[in-house]
Amino acid sequence: MANIIELTDLSAAELDVYARLTEAQLRNKLEPHKGIFIAESTKVIGTALDAGYEPLSLLMERKHITGQAAEILERCGDIPVYTADREILESLTGYQLTRGILCAMRRPAPRSVADVCCDARRVAVLEGIVDSTNLGAIFRSAAALNMDAVILSPSCCDPYYRRSVRVSMGTVFQIPWARMEDAWPDPGMKILKDMGFKTVAMALCDDSVSIDDPRLMAEEKLAIIMGTEGDGLGRTTIEDCDYTVKIPMSHGVDSLNVAAASAVAFWQLGNR
Repeated sequence: MANIIELTDLSAAELDVYARLTEAQLRNKLEPHKGIFIAESTKVIGTALDAGYEPLSLLMERKHITGQAAEILERCGDIPVYTADREILESLTGYQLTRGILCAMRRPAPRSVADVCCDARRVAVLEGIVDSTNLGAIFRSAAALNMDAVILSPSCCDPYYRRSVRVSMGTVFQIPWARMEDAWPDPGMKILKDMGFKTVAMALCDDSVSIDDPRLMAEEKLAIIMGTEGDGLGRTTIEDCDYTVKIPMSHGVDSLNVAAASAVAFWQLGNR
């Protein structure tokens, strides 16, 4: 049965996860097993619960207790449910709650690249993606368009950032992912090649082949590498890849946003 707690003291320490801890503090890099992330909206929270994630507490508008959050509350047992009117919650968090519901959840133990790639034929590899909105959108495309896993370079932002989770619509809980523990691109690139992946650099270069080149779909295993929002892939990364691939453009457009480009690449090269 839900443990409903009416908010009276917004400075209470148990509300820090929703109001006063930074994303880095929530992540708790020194003790990852104690890390927390925030899931937002009933759909995203439900997807996390379906994937086996552990809820720690909920924060929601009072009206949702018997409304859209009723099913979530039934699934979460007797964890604390902090509640108040919308205006009070916004003054606490500093932003408007999407559909009025947040859930603090336990971070799972990180997975290894070898683990998430062991049975994969198509993986998305992200180099230096630092915008949480772009990262969330790429995860959503990867899950929808037949990627088997997502690999992050050490410099990518955290898929469990609140905005990344929200934009991904919970797909960060559905598609396997891991962060490269080794340096990138070397020896990270070698790790992918040792697992049998042909590497594809998505980049506009003089020797780039079109994304519909039949040689690409003929490859048994592909690692599709997308670069940072500003400068794209690093020169060393491109030189180390087996293919350099471009999406043909028209009307004088030189390139797509990395999130949009990922959707095109995953649809064309996905594991179908």
